[in-house]
Amino acid sequence: MYICICHAVTDRDIHKAVAQGACSIDLVCDRLNVSSSCGRCWEHAQQVVQDALSENQAPIEIGSIARKTQERYDDRRKAS
Repeated sequence: MYICICHAVTDRDIHKAVAQGACSIDLVCDRLNVSSSCGRCWEHAQQVVQDALSENQAPIEIGSIARKTQERYDDRRKAS
């Protein structure tokens, strides 16, 4: 879907920019010229950037955290 008509920027373009390291609306605007003409797309572009950022967060590995915590607990018990 087109987000910025003035510069023909789509939501896919924004998601790609975020995946390539643009971690804020300002960086996306710098890379893609979003909202640099009329400015009507600013709020929608900002929402797409936030959505893309939340989708690109690395998942937390709960199992590895639990294992390390258990290992530390076991080590402390052995030392006592």
